[in-house]
Amino acid sequence: MSFNYVSAIFLVVIASMVAAGLAETIVVGGSEGWRFGYNYTDWALKHGPFYINDTLVFKYGPPSNESRPHSVYLLPNLYSYATCDFGNARLLSNPNDQADDNGFSYVLNQWRPQYLASGEGDGRSDCKEGMMKFFAVPLPRWFN
Repeated sequence: MSFNYVSAIFLVVIASMVAAGLAETIVVGGSEGWRFGYNYTDWALKHGPFYINDTLVFKYGPPSNESRPHSVYLLPNLYSYATCDFGNARLLSNPNDQADDNGFSYVLNQWRPQYLASGEGDGRSDCKEGMMKFFAVPLPRWFN
């Protein structure tokens, strides 16, 4: 191996470690948390950009007589996001996962669009009527 090749690998490893150290933890919705009736698409546009290795924290209470159940799904594509089609979505956090105040954490670990939504309610009303959906396209930290 040449010295230049080893040096390049070393620099990439160091840059990756520094970028991971710069990752942020972001509470989805801020003080509003993850709730019905809040426009998360608007929130994401105002609070982006997001970066690879940032952690999104979804805070919502367990279902009760006073509060609706919520969940977190990863939708497979833009069409599923636009239509609130959960047919091929992956459940990340169900309504009963919120046992404490820490919430559910999801790391944006890939450089691709990630479509997130709540799939609860008759006809997926959280997503369609409650505006509980947004997407993030995490950028590499060097775009910062």
